[in-house]
Amino acid sequence: MIPAHPFRAPAPEPMARRAAPHRGIDIHYGDPSGEGEDAGADTRPSKTQLKQQSHGLQTLGLALSELSVERFAAVDLPDGLRDAIVEFRRTKSHEGRRRQLQYVGKLMRSADEAALREAVAAATLGSAKETLALHEAERWRAELIASDDAMTRWQQAHPDTDTQQLRSLVRAARRDAAALAPEARQPKSFRELFQFIKPMLSP
Repeated sequence: MIPAHPFRAPAPEPMARRAAPHRGIDIHYGDPSGEGEDAGADTRPSKTQLKQQSHGLQTLGLALSELSVERFAAVDLPDGLRDAIVEFRRTKSHEGRRRQLQYVGKLMRSADEAALREAVAAATLGSAKETLALHEAERWRAELIASDDAMTRWQQAHPDTDTQQLRSLVRAARRDAAALAPEARQPKSFRELFQFIKPMLSP
């Protein structure tokens, strides 16, 4: 019997395994930023933001629909959007207006929102100035009818006025004011005096 060799070669050690990443540490190979494929996902608008944007465009469309015919015609709009707003103005039912306004808001996405907001702001400012001029004309008319002192102040403020015609209109208005009851409708002379002084106060 052959005896066992006294010097047995040691068994080979198993190949060292690659150390696994430490738990809790997320390593993205090939992406030095560590952000992975989801990078930039948070920059997309949320459903709430999209809803707010939609409502904002519908509100802008509503403001455009409320402009006067002249001011609306002056706004530069794509034909499809203009037609949609015109149709919205014609629609009477609540549900029909709601649906049409949604359609207007959808078309607004392809329009120049900043330019349209500027147009609405300019129109609103113009309307406010016109309203102020109307109130100013009414105030001057009442003062001219009430006292001669107002005539002097008017001539100082508006030296180019046809004084003879203004005095004639004021005399007629005073005569009608004295003859009519307080609750009576304003006579023609009041309207003529108003139409005479209004253009001089327009913005």
